[in-house]
Amino acid sequence: MSIKNQVATSIAHIHVHDNQVIRTLYHTVNIIFTETELFAIRCGINQATQLANINHIVIIIDSLHAAKQIFDSLIYPHQIHSAITSRELREFFIRD
Repeated sequence: MSIKNQVATSIAHIHVHDNQVIRTLYHTVNIIFTETELFAIRCGINQATQLANINHIVIIIDSLHAAKQIFDSLIYPHQIHSAITSRELREFFIRD
């Protein structure tokens, strides 16, 4: 993820058996770092959980703080990303 001229860019790569199957580029304007990270995690997990025959997901991110917020049940400004990501993960684990 990078921020330049108040435009945040995040990239999600999804690999299956070491082959890239999805590469998504996200651009967001007037957004803070944490929200950008949570949005990128949310979109990547959303795409990964929609693929068939996926039995594990590995997330590589440069912000441990943002990753921890996915599982934070307290109320904070970007909680919508955490709630949606948690729901998608729960459905993924129930399915398989």
